[in-house]
Amino acid sequence: MAEAKGQQATADAIATPSVNIQYGGEDRFVLELEFVQMLANPHYLSHLATQKLLDNEEFIAYLDYLQYFRQPKYLRYLQYPTPTLRALELLQEESFRKAILIPGVVEQMNTEGFQAALAMS
Repeated sequence: MAEAKGQQATADAIATPSVNIQYGGEDRFVLELEFVQMLANPHYLSHLATQKLLDNEEFIAYLDYLQYFRQPKYLRYLQYPTPTLRALELLQEESFRKAILIPGVVEQMNTEGFQAALAMS
């Protein structure tokens, strides 16, 4: 519990858009926003898995850190909040990190995403 509060405090302190932490000349928040939005793409998730990043505990911890995008003050920056946040949730599950290597799973996620988008239009 204390660890979760500590992570949340870190996320609040580091990732606020008003704090301009720069990496390679780019704003950290903007970089994290761009990255987290790419997680809505099932093919990108599969790519991360094939590169063994989803086997790396530090990378999984980073994905957990990105959960701060669930907060309303950050959520408003997401272009596709539902699939982005769902991907962050699924990536915390080891079974999903293994399943995303299966092409059929990727295609099913793609199909479901398109169907959801069509239903909204």
